[in-house]
Amino acid sequence: MSDILNHECGIALVRLLKPLEYYHNKYGSYLYGLNRLYIMMEKQRNRGQEGAGVVGVKLDMPPGYKYMDRVRSCDSNPIQEVFKRINEPFDSDTLKNRDSKWAKMNIPFVSEIYLGHLRYSTFGKNNIDLVHPLKRASNWRSRNLALAANFNLTNIDELFESLIQAGQHPRYYADTVTLLEKVGYYLDDEIQNRYRKYRDEGLSKIEITQQIEENLDIQDVLRKSTENWDGGYAVAGVLGHGDAFVVRDPWGIRPAYYYHDDEVVVVASEASVIRTSFRVDDAGIKEIKPGHALIARQNGNVDEVMVREPMERSSCSFERIYFSRGNDRNIYKERKKLGELLSDQLIEAVNGDLENTVFSFIPNTAETSFYGMVKGIQQYMVNRKIEQLKSANGHIDDTFIEKIISAEPRVEKIVIKDAKLRTFITSDGDREMMVGHVYDVTYGAVRPEDNLIVIDDSIVRGTTLRRSILRILDTLHPKKIIIVSSAPQIRYPDCYGIDMTRMGEFIAFNAAIELLKENGLESIIEDVYQKCKSQVGLPKEMYVNYVKEIYSNFTDEEISSKIAEMVKSKDIKAEVQVVFQKVDNLYLACPENSGDWYFSGNYPTPGGNKVVNTAFINWREGRDERSY
Repeated sequence: MSDILNHECGIALVRLLKPLEYYHNKYGSYLYGLNRLYIMMEKQRNRGQEGAGVVGVKLDMPPGYKYMDRVRSCDSNPIQEVFKRINEPFDSDTLKNRDSKWAKMNIPFVSEIYLGHLRYSTFGKNNIDLVHPLKRASNWRSRNLALAANFNLTNIDELFESLIQAGQHPRYYADTVTLLEKVGYYLDDEIQNRYRKYRDEGLSKIEITQQIEENLDIQDVLRKSTENWDGGYAVAGVLGHGDAFVVRDPWGIRPAYYYHDDEVVVVASEASVIRTSFRVDDAGIKEIKPGHALIARQNGNVDEVMVREPMERSSCSFERIYFSRGNDRNIYKERKKLGELLSDQLIEAVNGDLENTVFSFIPNTAETSFYGMVKGIQQYMVNRKIEQLKSANGHIDDTFIEKIISAEPRVEKIVIKDAKLRTFITSDGDREMMVGHVYDVTYGAVRPEDNLIVIDDSIVRGTTLRRSILRILDTLHPKKIIIVSSAPQIRYPDCYGIDMTRMGEFIAFNAAIELLKENGLESIIEDVYQKCKSQVGLPKEMYVNYVKEIYSNFTDEEISSKIAEMVKSKDIKAEVQVVFQKVDNLYLACPENSGDWYFSGNYPTPGGNKVVNTAFINWREGRDERSY
């Protein structure tokens, strides 16, 4: 993606179901679970580089021994820093001469349960206090709670206020802290209720503690905790006595996958991470169903249970277009299909002149959709060859046949991304000049009579196109440059985990505003503003997305044409066209991930309409603020 877009976090949970000696005997190490966690976190590095943390929980530890360990980092390379600190006690002599029982009693993180997290701070400051997993501590094992999440909620203000009304005094106004305290509140309530029950039955305090740990109703705790959560989430937690869980939002917005056999149960944000880390077949990897929680109990029992009524599925389509690792079998196919479905628009853009058209991509994540685009063009050319041969009516010679069958799409590696330059230059003009050299091009592959088609994953702000990519492509002197987005026009803010919250950042929005002004329709801007203002203070369930009216007077093609004007600077000599994926084609390519609110404005939760309302008001009033 040429525009940098920060996004979701990643979770990784490993629960070993056998004694540590089992893994030492079978796999050669009692650190089997820890090593697999490291691989899972490295494989999800794409999901967050601002912080990393790991919690380890040891089962059945006697009093006086530590049973819950945690390491976190927000250094420049947080995964390496975390595991460097974890592995410090494991010298070769210890690993060779000390068995798992000794290691578990004496060395941190020799555990049966591991919870790992990779963070991108979409809300709150990026300091160590807010790096996951967050933890509530207590002398009672069952009251110790560590939480890590991939989420954004639209109604943190409501949830924060509910904690205050319950008599609490949260340390931070931050999303993860609020979730931690919300789950902790109902966990405490469940424990207290069970304490009274077992006390009234005449059990001793030691017996009561044991009964509480064995019989906690985690499903009910999660049902009550998540009842009013509005947004997308995959929240993982582990309790000090050994219960662990991952709960997913009822719309299926944020992803969560798991694998379970007689040795281990694991959860990750991406299926391919489990497949690679544990070398298991696709058939064994399942998706946690929307509104459900996967619960691994202290005794090793594992169940997937419903905690909220599932809603209409609205899984994030950006996961498929860009965010998730492209080596997932289904994601790879979907990205290729996204490229293939663009072929008709591209043939029209070059008026069918494929002999004078070069196809390329902007590295590196758009490469898969590029293959699909080329496949679509190839199929078109095959169909054209058949028609040409038919129309010849048998009057053909070798030269004619060779000319027809040798025609292929002209594919070249045009754009090369160099290492990013340091941004120490303070002059805006000089900085823009330096940013223009982040990309380089392959010279000699494009002729002056050529069209040059370059595909990208998506176009959000258009800044990189305007400042660098179009300029360097123009140095090849093509007749026409066509920039292609495998995603539709991004028109609306996200509020479920991606850092896209300000209306003024979207080039599609800015293009629509310019079109309104050019066509004497500026009054629509004020009308939408007043409609949005009239909703302020209403319950989120009553909000309507009036921002759709900003776009309703123009076709997709008209907005795309205006975007092309906006990204083309005066010094660009080639004609410039921008082509976006159609929303209907997105559904064809990604049928199971239909969450399209960035493109359509159809938010799956009531809080989404409140967010877009606030984002428009902030833009109209000139406030550079987050919209939730």
